[in-house]
Amino acid sequence: MSARRVVVTGMGALTPLGLSVDAFWEAALNGTSGAAPIESFDAEKLRTTFACELPDFDAEDYLDAKSARRMDPFCQYALVAADEAVRHAGFDSDEMPQDLKDRIGVIYGSGIGGMQTFYEQTDYFINSGETRVSPFFIPMLIPDIASGQIAIQHGFRGPNHAVVSACATGNHNISDAFRLIKDGTIDGAVCGGTDACVTKLGIAGFASMRALSTRNDDPAHASRPFDKHRDGFVMGEGAGALFLESLEHAQARGATIHAEVLGTGMSADAHHLTAPDPEGGGVKLALNRALETAGMNPEDIDYINAHGTSTPLGDAAETSAIKQVFGDHAYDLNVSSTKSMTGHLLGAAGAIEAIACIQAMKHNVVPPTINFEEADPDCDLNYTFNEPQERELNVVLNNAFGFGGHNTSLVLGAFEG
Repeated sequence: MSARRVVVTGMGALTPLGLSVDAFWEAALNGTSGAAPIESFDAEKLRTTFACELPDFDAEDYLDAKSARRMDPFCQYALVAADEAVRHAGFDSDEMPQDLKDRIGVIYGSGIGGMQTFYEQTDYFINSGETRVSPFFIPMLIPDIASGQIAIQHGFRGPNHAVVSACATGNHNISDAFRLIKDGTIDGAVCGGTDACVTKLGIAGFASMRALSTRNDDPAHASRPFDKHRDGFVMGEGAGALFLESLEHAQARGATIHAEVLGTGMSADAHHLTAPDPEGGGVKLALNRALETAGMNPEDIDYINAHGTSTPLGDAAETSAIKQVFGDHAYDLNVSSTKSMTGHLLGAAGAIEAIACIQAMKHNVVPPTINFEEADPDCDLNYTFNEPQERELNVVLNNAFGFGGHNTSLVLGAFEG
């Protein structure tokens, strides 16, 4: 069988800017910051006291109370985003024949997994005097449980696994789903990522690494990718999901096609546990491999949704890699970081930002990088600062990198029949 084209027919998003794809996109174009003082726990004694939390999320608005209690928030988020993606693709899983469900996979991961469950059960085990913990402790904790729960909810019996690669998780899972559909193993897949690390332990851990911004007096302006005075990322939470299908399968059922997945590139920095290669060597490999598998030249790319976390080292290294790969064209394309608004959603970041790329192509507008005040001489590209920019977008690229040196680049195109 020749390689098949792979298209996006459904999207689902649960973000600090809104609890659906449409709400997220509208807020992103308005340059809305999701950062605010933490409300879900008392963060007063922590080095960083703010984050990008989900607005007014109640799991029981989407799941029955019993099921919700048996899931960590990261898994709740995944099910909600996946359900939106399935419905957006035009499916009602209750009405789907089993032979179709058998050829739909779930390739869906989390960068960290059930951090809240781990914290609560550990605290109970140490301080309660009991010698047992909840029988749901392990199933609520493990990062792959989200993909399992999505499959159970919809009855999808195709390949089911979770790639865990820190902040590259979302892109890695989309890439695996893309390859499984492209080679004919399955006809469709739910893919993406989720994380829920706005917890006392999560914030304390990342703050201890000096990874988080400490602008506690001005959270809304704390995430400022590529700005000279950036001082770390802002923790976010949420989930993103795409429904991918082979082109033949989508056309046969008359599905609306939102974009095409053209290629993917992956690499390792092989440099440091948390710091990026300052020369951007690993990122350069991922970018070149993505362009190669997509059959694209650097000049074909119109927009890059950057990893752009707002860390001093990371933003400069990514900029360097983009300039090495794209040459003079690096100054002609648009770059932006939606993390300036959502914060860093860790394992969900790549999936949410893939959705931003698709929406950008559908509407021919680049979402902004907000909070820019002063230029950094090491970051001299067009980062679409502070205001969205209208531009015809035909081919875009989504970057996602993770602690451990994991690099992923995803090429997406406006669908042409």
